[in-house]
Amino acid sequence: MMKEKIKISPREFLMNRDETGRLIYVFPETGMKYCVEFIEPRGYKTSWGDVDVVTKKLRSDSYGRHNGGIKAEESLITKENGFDEIREDRGSVSCTVEKMHNEWKVKNGY
Repeated sequence: MMKEKIKISPREFLMNRDETGRLIYVFPETGMKYCVEFIEPRGYKTSWGDVDVVTKKLRSDSYGRHNGGIKAEESLITKENGFDEIREDRGSVSCTVEKMHNEWKVKNGY
């Protein structure tokens, strides 16, 4: 979750987002921003490329660059970078962020 004390900028967080899979969810009605990273291996699709029609296998033309996930040690979402709440969920990212935001609204009387 991004707040004023975050030590990295959104630009730094989203740098190389095709390779890292990092996202920022923004809720305009409250101004809240939630940063998301996909950590490998977590059961998410981390291999990107084209499916060969004949063999039905994934053919990656990006030579491993566009993984859509990062290794845990490359994570920018840390207490040291100013993130106060860090969650590891295995469900839908959109549903998880929506749930976190609804919890925040209830807690803050929004």
